[in-house]
Amino acid sequence: RVPTDVLDLLAARIHANIRELEGALNRVVAYAQLTGDTIDLDFAVATLGEVLRGAQKRVTIDEIQKLVSAHFELKPLDLISARRARAVARPRQIAMYLAKRLTTRSLPEIGRKFGGRDHSTVIHAVRKIEELRDSDRDIDAAVRVLMRELEG
Repeated sequence: RVPTDVLDLLAARIHANIRELEGALNRVVAYAQLTGDTIDLDFAVATLGEVLRGAQKRVTIDEIQKLVSAHFELKPLDLISARRARAVARPRQIAMYLAKRLTTRSLPEIGRKFGGRDHSTVIHAVRKIEELRDSDRDIDAAVRVLMRELEG
């Protein structure tokens, strides 16, 4: 017997189709039978880690651009503009970083969504924000807040 809270978790997190939902349920039950463990919420999360991570809300670059521009009190068009002032460039780099981390889009696709920038610009932005997250608490906090909000 599978507890209701486990069924609720599966129903809430797996949206693709009924086969995927049924497959996840079968996986939990089979693994419990194989290991002799009791099915509970922790067991289900541990068993379905990758499945549940893959089932998280899909984030789009447009959503990222809207949220980042609002967070930094910019216009969404500022993120795709040619402006290089730090007040615009840093939020743009953060948005590119988030696009790389939270979407499946390629570097050239991300660059195109940010005003036709080259893939190497996206690579630079990602590396820059990774560095800054280690050295600048404000940047790290902003990125964490934005990621939390985007991943819902």
